[in-house]
Amino acid sequence: MANVALIKVLRERTGAGMMDCKHALEECHDDVDKACDWLREKGIAKAAKKADRIAAEGLTFVKVCDKCGKGAIVEVNCETDFVAKSDPFKELVQEVADVVLHGEYKTIDEVKPYVETLFTNATVKLGEKLSFRRFAYVEGANIGSYIHMGGKISVLVTLKEADPTLAKQIAMQIAANNPKYISQNDIPLDVLEAEKKIQLEAAKNDEKLKNKPAAALENIIKGKVNKQLSEMTLLDEAFLMGDGKQTVKQILEQNHNEVLTFVRYQVGEGLEKRVDNFAEEVMAQAK
Repeated sequence: MANVALIKVLRERTGAGMMDCKHALEECHDDVDKACDWLREKGIAKAAKKADRIAAEGLTFVKVCDKCGKGAIVEVNCETDFVAKSDPFKELVQEVADVVLHGEYKTIDEVKPYVETLFTNATVKLGEKLSFRRFAYVEGANIGSYIHMGGKISVLVTLKEADPTLAKQIAMQIAANNPKYISQNDIPLDVLEAEKKIQLEAAKNDEKLKNKPAAALENIIKGKVNKQLSEMTLLDEAFLMGDGKQTVKQILEQNHNEVLTFVRYQVGEGLEKRVDNFAEEVMAQAK
C-alpha cells in the first residue's frame, strides 16, 4: 500500500482523488514527482504549481539595503502556527534577515554561528524547535520587495531601470502567481522535453483526440505545451495591477524596463505537516 503521507502530499499537489493518488504512487514506486506526471498523462490531474505544496509553519522575511544595492530573503520554520504569529518569533526572523543582509554568506552553515544565540534564546522563550531553513541574495541598484500575509510569502526582484512603483507591483505579481521562470528562454531543456512527453501521453489517452489527423494532433499538443510553459513564466502572465489585457512583458516594454532576477519564498515549500487523522481516512477508503 502506498505511504499515507505521500498520498496526502500528492492530493495537495494535484487535486486528484485519494484512490487515484494511491494507484499513481504504486505505479511510480512512491516517487511523488513521477506520480504527478503519471496523473497528468492519464488526464486525471492538472499541473501543480509550487504554491500547492505548502505544509510547514514559520515565516519568510526580506530586507533591502538601497545604499549597498543588496537584498536578502530568509525563511525560518517553527512547529505551530501559534508560535509563527507570535512577536518573539517575528523578531527572530527579522533579526536573522538583518544578519544575512550584512554578511557575505554562501551556505546556512556559514550563517549559523552568527545566529546561534538568537535561536537559543528564542527556543527557550517559545518552547519549540526552530529551524533556519534557507536564504538568498539579490544584487542591483533597483530592487523591489513584497511581503504577503505577514510573511507567509516574500519576494525580491531586481529591475534594469529604477522604478520603485513598478518593482513593487512586479514583486506582488510574483507573490500572487508564483512563476518559476522570467521568460520561456529560461526554461531548462529537460523541463521542456518533460512537458512535451506529458502532453503527448495525455493526448494518447484522450478519447476525443483519437481520430484527429496527425497534423492537427501535433498542433493541439504544441498549443497545450505552449500554454503550460506560459503559465510557468512571469513575462507571459496577465499584469494583475492593470485591466488584465496586457502581459507583464508588455507593461515592462512600455516602461522601457526589464526584470533581471527574482526570488520567491513561501513558507514550507516542499515540507510536510503531521498527517493527523488522514491515515484513518485512507484506511476507510482502502477497505
